[in-house]
Amino acid sequence: MKNFVVKTIANAGALAVAIWLIQGLTLTGDSTGKKILTLGLVALLFGLVNFLVKPVVKLLTLPLFILTLGLITLAVNALMLLLTSWLAGGLNLSFHVEGFWTAVFAGLIISIVSWALNVVLPDHED
Repeated sequence: MKNFVVKTIANAGALAVAIWLIQGLTLTGDSTGKKILTLGLVALLFGLVNFLVKPVVKLLTLPLFILTLGLITLAVNALMLLLTSWLAGGLNLSFHVEGFWTAVFAGLIISIVSWALNVVLPDHED
């Protein structure tokens, strides 16, 4: 459980950095508290999408993974971010990704920042 919370916090931080850096990635809200709550919910949704959908997509794209020497991972990450944006719209969360290339760049930033935060944050059970 603690590991899940740490990963969700890392996702939220990575999403916040990507939203701050990329213009086509938006998170809107009336107040700062509402934005933080929305960011947390989107991070949770993003984590669920990566946990449930991403392994299936990676399995289906395994031949492309081998053929492209792993570069297809950028497209898979972008698709997971676009799926999160679509699901967030369905759940009335004010998070939007404005196109595939925005999702590719955001996915790259999120991967790097999330990795760095997972290195820094503790993840072991005491």
